[in-house]
Amino acid sequence: MNWLDQVKWDAQGLVPVIAQEAGSGDVLMFAWMNREALSQTAALGRAVYFSRSRGKLWFKGEESGHVQTVHDIRLDCDNDVVLLKVTQLGHEPGIACHTGRHSCFYQAWRDGQWVATDPVLKDPEHIYK
Repeated sequence: MNWLDQVKWDAQGLVPVIAQEAGSGDVLMFAWMNREALSQTAALGRAVYFSRSRGKLWFKGEESGHVQTVHDIRLDCDNDVVLLKVTQLGHEPGIACHTGRHSCFYQAWRDGQWVATDPVLKDPEHIYK
């Protein structure tokens, strides 16, 4: 059986993906992959996602330069979530979020509201072309 056939793709042919920083264990972001994105990620050793809003493959860092080198690809016990262990490149410390932060998970629930707890490392106006 083809290794891609073992993934439980949703009705749109997608699987959710979590990108985790290999060194720190920080959860950097959540995204989606289709078969081609997962296949290219495995072949290239670089994160390739599927952008639902653009309806096409999205090579992480293609505009920002914030590329993710993939060290490990894992599939959860139900075969319906992929975990990538990555090194975030392009800025030190690595920026994974389009807001210019290290992680997309920068908001914490505090006293009945969401509070931004992580700093903007680089203004998004200076990241994207």
